[in-house]
Amino acid sequence: MAFETVILNRDGDIGMITLNRPEQFNTFSSQMAREMNAALAELDADESIRVVIVKGAGKVFSTGIDITEYPGKTATEYHEWISLMEKMHAVIAGMKKPVIAMAHKYAVANGAGLVFAADFAVISDDTQIGTTAINVGLLCTGPIIPIADRLGKKKTMEMLLSGDMINAREAEALGLVNKVVPADKLEEETLALARKLADKSPTAVRMGKEFYYKMQEMPFSRRFTYNAELFARLCTTEDAREGISAFLEKRKPVWKGK
Repeated sequence: MAFETVILNRDGDIGMITLNRPEQFNTFSSQMAREMNAALAELDADESIRVVIVKGAGKVFSTGIDITEYPGKTATEYHEWISLMEKMHAVIAGMKKPVIAMAHKYAVANGAGLVFAADFAVISDDTQIGTTAINVGLLCTGPIIPIADRLGKKKTMEMLLSGDMINAREAEALGLVNKVVPADKLEEETLALARKLADKSPTAVRMGKEFYYKMQEMPFSRRFTYNAELFARLCTTEDAREGISAFLEKRKPVWKGK
């Protein structure tokens, strides 16, 4: 697929998707939403890629949905429109590979949703994050979904209904991002995390991600049953045997992803 609103790059076993509407502050048009999902799917299907990074071109990460697409739709069309914008949550959750959001300056509304949807997030220390749709009479209900359980009712309601921004340090304290770094170190630190993940067993990483998302939908006691099932499967893989052998032989493992 030829992309116009995102840029797709590969650097060894790390894939990079760049939101590329800098003049529109990387707001999500319908085209960009479709291309974003297609780029994620392409990298997930590429067996040479182990980790995916998503970043924004220009001055900001993303300031949400392109509201020039808002006027004149029917209820059915609005349903289709917002479903397209939120599809990235399901796409990322269903991917075999970890996705890292690399955000700078502003991650707002759907841009904040992308940070929350990603498996990991590294942001610059000057980043502001907000679920601000309430300020124009709408709601960031989609972006709130991945973080509501962590935040609890009070903070979730504040983010959903106040329209206030939070700074990078508060986002880190709330557990919404993994790391806050100086702006001039953002790419370096994000790539370091990507490299750390890429150096692990692809099989264990894939199954670990699978475990997290499936576990979220299970009752507490069922999670332990599923844990035993998944761990038993992992123990029978070539990567598990290689990892244990390498540890005992004091050498670096050679992963096969099997």
